[in-house]
Amino acid sequence: MARRREVPARGRPRSEEAHAAILGAAIALTREVGYDALSIEGIADRAGVGKATIYRRWPSKELVIAEAVGGMVQRIPVPDAGSVRGDVAQLMRVITGMYRDPASGPLLSGLVAAMARSEVVAEAVRSGFNGVMRDALRQVLRRGIARGELQRTTDIELALDLLAGPLFYRYLMLGLPVTDRYTNAVIDAALHAFAPVTRKRNAFTDR
Repeated sequence: MARRREVPARGRPRSEEAHAAILGAAIALTREVGYDALSIEGIADRAGVGKATIYRRWPSKELVIAEAVGGMVQRIPVPDAGSVRGDVAQLMRVITGMYRDPASGPLLSGLVAAMARSEVVAEAVRSGFNGVMRDALRQVLRRGIARGELQRTTDIELALDLLAGPLFYRYLMLGLPVTDRYTNAVIDAALHAFAPVTRKRNAFTDR
């Protein structure tokens, strides 16, 4: 006779497990229904905990999603491929991988909407994946300047916008795929704009 499978009591997982389950449920539901339709009740049901368990930790859904987003990425290794283009290309592959995930569209659109309504969520997104990725790219661009691959007067923040902006616009606003060919074209255009004059003709074609 088969043993009856025991079902854990609702709302009774260990504190750490409950915490992780709640954050995971918040991200999953944001992907599925968007931020506006997200509710503490829905998160509790998906995580298998009581609403009181959530409210003891977070007084509002914006604080739940802010912590969930902040925990999605801790750090991104800074590559050293020997050239600024090689380094940038490795990091940009992380971004294109995100855009290729079918779940990214609903999550990103939901988070953008949430950022417009909540400074708490906006700060979590800006300091989360976006902030970690920009910091990694910033480091490789500075290394490129030190190597003489980029102009000493390079506006690093503008270069970061030129690298990331077109991919985000193409994916979220135009609804078009972010292909390797498109990403490589963006990389070449951005780096070429800041290449030393003597390097511009043949710069950044070593891929």
